[in-house]
Amino acid sequence: MEVLDKTKELETKDIGSLLWIYALPSVISQIIASVYNIVDRIFIGHGVGAMAIAGLAITMPIMNIVHAFGSLIGVGSSARMSIVLGRKDVNWAEKILGNSMIFTIVLGALFVSCGYLFMDRILTSFGATEQTLSYAREYLLIVLPGMFFTTMTFNLTGLIRASGYPMKSMFIMVGGAVLNMILDPIFIFGMHLGIAGAAWATTISMTTTAIIAVLHFVQPSSFIRFKAHGWQPKGYIFKNITLIGMSPFLMNVCASFVVAMLNNQLLHYGGDFAVGTYGIVNTFGSLMVMLILGICQGMQPIAGYNYGAGHADRLKHVYMLTMKVCVLVGLVGSVLSCLFPVTMVKIFTTDTELIRIGKPAMRFLMVMFPLIGFTIVNSNFFQSIDKPWIAIVTSLSRQLIFLLPLAYIVPVLFTNAGLNGLTGIWAACTISDVMGAVLAAILLFSQRKIFTDITPHERKVRKEAGPET
Repeated sequence: MEVLDKTKELETKDIGSLLWIYALPSVISQIIASVYNIVDRIFIGHGVGAMAIAGLAITMPIMNIVHAFGSLIGVGSSARMSIVLGRKDVNWAEKILGNSMIFTIVLGALFVSCGYLFMDRILTSFGATEQTLSYAREYLLIVLPGMFFTTMTFNLTGLIRASGYPMKSMFIMVGGAVLNMILDPIFIFGMHLGIAGAAWATTISMTTTAIIAVLHFVQPSSFIRFKAHGWQPKGYIFKNITLIGMSPFLMNVCASFVVAMLNNQLLHYGGDFAVGTYGIVNTFGSLMVMLILGICQGMQPIAGYNYGAGHADRLKHVYMLTMKVCVLVGLVGSVLSCLFPVTMVKIFTTDTELIRIGKPAMRFLMVMFPLIGFTIVNSNFFQSIDKPWIAIVTSLSRQLIFLLPLAYIVPVLFTNAGLNGLTGIWAACTISDVMGAVLAAILLFSQRKIFTDITPHERKVRKEAGPET
């Protein structure tokens, strides 16, 4: 059976080799995905100005919400496909493919429509001012349709990777990012389109990657393809995708909500320049998160497949190895940020005020990145083995449970103590990173038995996750 030929290495090959094979393309894909935002910010910062960067920062929560829809469907469907392929069920995998596309089209169209209908109201609620609203609106008007195709690409490249084509998944993302980097200077500098040029470059690139990803599942060489029976809506598949994907979905939605809240707090304590600074630091932090998520995406098909096949020892091995690598990545990012904060900020801007505010911000927001890596690994691991509620609590704790109240409490305490309230916001981020990691450790300890044996109860839960036909 072809599925055995394509995926049998997930339960037989050395875990270290497997993680390298699957994680490297995922890491490159995640870095490339982050290039869309980073390249836009670099070109806009140097070609348009500081207020344009602040305007672009206002759109970040909206972009995160779109990514949330992509995560809901992409993570949920790819994790589910890995588990059913562990059971050697190609028919079920084809249904996951078709139903995930239905899900993508419906939710994507709904979000884009709402974005156009309520754009100004949304941007204002996310911290846009008279100085930044025009930039944010100009960018978003063009980029929203492209974000719909980003959702589709996120879903399909995850399924391509889960079905045994990690390198192809990577090349699709790389191609889109390279195209974006080529088009950005042409549109911004060559055609003098300003922030609209960055939006057009991003939209064209996103659309191109989505088309290529769709073509993969049409080719006869792909053993998981679009089939008529896969496009028949199945309630249990929508439920399974939603439950597993709910953790990254809520994490991205809450991140958007928290960023909007932080933008308003930053406006209060530091003005538009503080908002622009956070956008810069958050962009660099997102790059580090992308690295860690790429490694976790490499772990996901290995963990999901071996969970489906009942191999507890291999499950533990891939978890421990992933954790070591991700914590190390977080440590490297933390050290670089704390030692060279000005250098990091200067990548995005030459504005002296942004650089001045960015120096302490970079240190506060990045110093605990090893702990952020620990939290992200746990959240992604529990997604992979179909434990959505633990993944949800783990992923939401750092930003929603801890950062949301701390961002209001800590600046007040700093101000009352005669300190800078803006510094209090940066400190609130650091404290929430620590508290989120502590909660993640507690939840991990409560599930420690999964590493010694996949019990009869676990097998029953996995069997009842959905019908096989």
